[in-house]
Amino acid sequence: MSTSSPPSRRTSIPLRARLATTVGGAAGRASRLAGRGDGSVIGGIIGLRLQPDLLSLLARGRQVVLVTGTNGKTTTTRLIAASLEALGQPIASNAFGANMEAGLVSALAKAPDATLAVLEVDEKYLPAMLTATNARVVVLLNLSRDQMDRAAEIWMLARRWREALAAAPGCRVIANADDPLVAWAAGQARQVTWVAAGQRWHDDSWCCPHCGSHLRRDGEDWYCGECTNRRPPVRWALVGDEVIDPAGRSRPLDLALPGRANRSNAVVALAVAEVFGISATQALGPVGQVRSVAGRYTQVERNGTALRLLLAKNPAGWLEALDVLVPPPVPVLLAVNAQTPDGKDTSWLWDVDYRRLRGRPVFVAGERQLDLAVRLEADEVPFRMVGDVDEAVGQARSKSMDVIANYTAFQQIRTALGRVG
Repeated sequence: MSTSSPPSRRTSIPLRARLATTVGGAAGRASRLAGRGDGSVIGGIIGLRLQPDLLSLLARGRQVVLVTGTNGKTTTTRLIAASLEALGQPIASNAFGANMEAGLVSALAKAPDATLAVLEVDEKYLPAMLTATNARVVVLLNLSRDQMDRAAEIWMLARRWREALAAAPGCRVIANADDPLVAWAAGQARQVTWVAAGQRWHDDSWCCPHCGSHLRRDGEDWYCGECTNRRPPVRWALVGDEVIDPAGRSRPLDLALPGRANRSNAVVALAVAEVFGISATQALGPVGQVRSVAGRYTQVERNGTALRLLLAKNPAGWLEALDVLVPPPVPVLLAVNAQTPDGKDTSWLWDVDYRRLRGRPVFVAGERQLDLAVRLEADEVPFRMVGDVDEAVGQARSKSMDVIANYTAFQQIRTALGRVG
C-alpha cells in the first residue's frame, strides 16, 4: 500500500495552467521587488494571457466565497477570512483589494493547496466571476453610486446580479435586507440568508426596484406602497453595538475596527461563518482582533504626528468615514484624485455634507484638490491646501491627525508612508 502524499491541487490542473501560474507568480514577485506594488494584479494578467480560463481551473474543487458591494468589500472579506479561521484550513484571499479577474487569479495561484477562498469582487464583474468560480457563497453588501463613468448605473448592476444569482441555484446568498436594491437583486436566488446590516445612505434607494413607486420607510424597515415588495424577514441583525443571532441571542460586538459600518461588516461575516458550521462564539474572537485592512484604519507615526488612514471613495463611504473622525480640534487631511480606479467624475463631492468638519483644522490635497476646495467653500469650512501628507503634518503641528482619501490618493499616501498596513 502506498504511503505517498496525495497530489497537491497545483499538480491536478493542466500543465499549461501550471506554467501560467508560475510565470504570473514570477512577474508578481518582480513587481514587488521593483517597488511597483504588491504584484497582485500583474501576475494574474500574465497568467490569463497564457491560459484564458485560468480562474475557472484554479477555483475548481474549492469552496469559494465572493464578496461584493459598493462599500466595505475589502474589510468584509478580511473579517470573513478571520471568521473561518476556526476551520483550521488555509484560506486563499485577495487581501489587498485586487478585485477583478486578474486579482482573483493571483490570490488563488498564491495558495494552490487552500480548499477555501474568500474573494472580494468588483460589483460590475460579479456575474462573470460567479460563473467562473462556481462560488458556494455570495455576499451582497450594498449598492450606491460609485464610479458612474465605469461601473454603470446601479439599477443595471442590480438587475445583472439578480439574473446571475437566479441562474446559480447551488449558491447561498448572504444579503443585506436593509438595502432595497440588494434585497431585489437577491430576490430570485434559491437560498438566501437575510442580514439586517443597516443602510444609512438612502439617497440611491427611494424608488421600488420592482415597480418604480416611492419606497416608504419606518426606521430600518422599508416597503412599497404600490406593490408587495418589502424588507424581507432577517436571520441576523445588528442592533446598536450588539449582534442578534438566529436563535435570538444578543452578543456584544467588541471590535478593534471603528464605526457602525464595520459592525455591519462583522455581522455579515458571522452569517457567512454559520454557513460553514462555525458558531458566533467561535467567530467573534478572531473577527474582533482584526485591526487594519490593506492600510485602512492603520495608525502610523510621521514626523511626530500619529496618522490614522481612512478610505472613502463615494458619498456613502464619506458618510461613514466622517462618523469615525476623532473629535475636534484634531486636524484632518482630505485627499481626492480622479484617476480611472476612482472614476473621472468628481461631482459626487456635492452629495457629501462637509459642514461636520467645521471647528477643526482641515487640509486639502490630491490631484483634484481644487474641486474639493470649492465644495468646502460652499459649506463654509475653512481649509488650507497642501502638496502632500508631509506638508499637512508640518503645518498642523499636532500630536495626531486623521487622513481621509479616495482610492488612488489613499494608495499614494500609503506608499509615501512606506505602504503601511
